Amino acid sequence: MTSERIESSQEYNDAARRATGGRLRTAGIILGVGLGGFFDGIVLHQLLQWHHMLTSAGFPPTSVENLQINTLWDGLFHSLTWVLTTVGIFLLWRAYAAGERPASAVALVGLLLIGWGLFNVVEGLLNHYLLGIHHVRDDVGEGTARQLWDAGFLLWGAAMILAGWLLSRRPVSGR
Repeated sequence: MTSERIESSQEYNDAARRATGGRLRTAGIILGVGLGGFFDGIVLHQLLQWHHMLTSAGFPPTSVENLQINTLWDGLFHSLTWVLTTVGIFLLWRAYAAGERPASAVALVGLLLIGWGLFNVVEGLLNHYLLGIHHVRDDVGEGTARQLWDAGFLLWGAAMILAGWLLSRRPVSGR
C-alpha cells in the first residue's frame, strides 16, 4: 500500500470517526436506551414473567389486585421506553438531515449497544439495588440466586457498554 493511500485511508477513518460524534452519537445512545428498555419490559416482564415493576415493593404477583398494580406500572415503564425510542429516532433523523453519518453500520450498532448497556446499568443500580422495587429474578426467592442474577444483569450491561464503545470506535476498512 502506498503512503498516499495509507494517508488517504487514515483521513477517511478520521472523518468517519468524527461523523459518529455529536448528534449521531446522542441519537444512537438514546435509541439504544429505549430499545434496551423495551427488551427488558417485553422479555423479562411479559414473556418470561420473572418480575414486574413492583414485585419486590410489596406487590408480589400472588393476587389479581397486585397483578393489576404491576401491569399499570409496567405500562408506565413501557410508555417511558416508547418516548425514549421515539426521541432517539427523531434525533437520528435530525442528525442525518444535518449530514452526519455513522462511520459504518457496525459503528451505529455500537452506539445502540452503549445505550442498551447504560439502560441495564442505570436500571439495575436504581431498581434492583437502591430502590429494591424488583430484581431480575423475583421468582427465585431471596438470597444468593437473586443477587447473582442482579449482578449478572449489571455485568451484561457493562459488557454491552464496552463492546459498543469498541464497535463505535472501530476504523472503517474501506470506502
